[in-house]
Amino acid sequence: MKKFMLFIAGLIALLVLLANLGPMVLLGVSVWLLYIVFRQFIKSDSTAGKIGWVIAGLLILSIAFANIYAVIGVGAAYALYVIYKHWHDEKLDDETIEPSKKEDPFTNFEKQWAEMKNY
Repeated sequence: MKKFMLFIAGLIALLVLLANLGPMVLLGVSVWLLYIVFRQFIKSDSTAGKIGWVIAGLLILSIAFANIYAVIGVGAAYALYVIYKHWHDEKLDDETIEPSKKEDPFTNFEKQWAEMKNY
C-alpha cells in the first residue's frame, strides 16, 4: 500500500514538473543572462554603456520574476528524487518478507512472559 501511495505521489510530482518545465527553462536562462549582463556592466567604462546594461538587466529581471513560480517545478523535481530514493526502502517491502520472519505478537508475548518469570 505504501508503494502505491509513493507511486501516486511520484505521478503527481512528475505532472507538476512537466507542467512547469517551460518556466523552469526560462528562469534558468534569465538567471544566466542576468549573470552575463552583470559581468558586462562591470566591464563597461562609459556611463551610457552602464545605463544600457542596467536597462537590459531590468528587462531580464522582469522575465525572471515572471517565471518565479517555476520554483514549484524545482520542488517537484526534488520530490521525485526523494520518492525514487525511498522506493527501494526495506520497510516498504512488507509483501516480500516471509511470514515466519515477521514479528509475531505471540512470540513477543512468550519472550516477555519468560522475562517476567525470571524476576
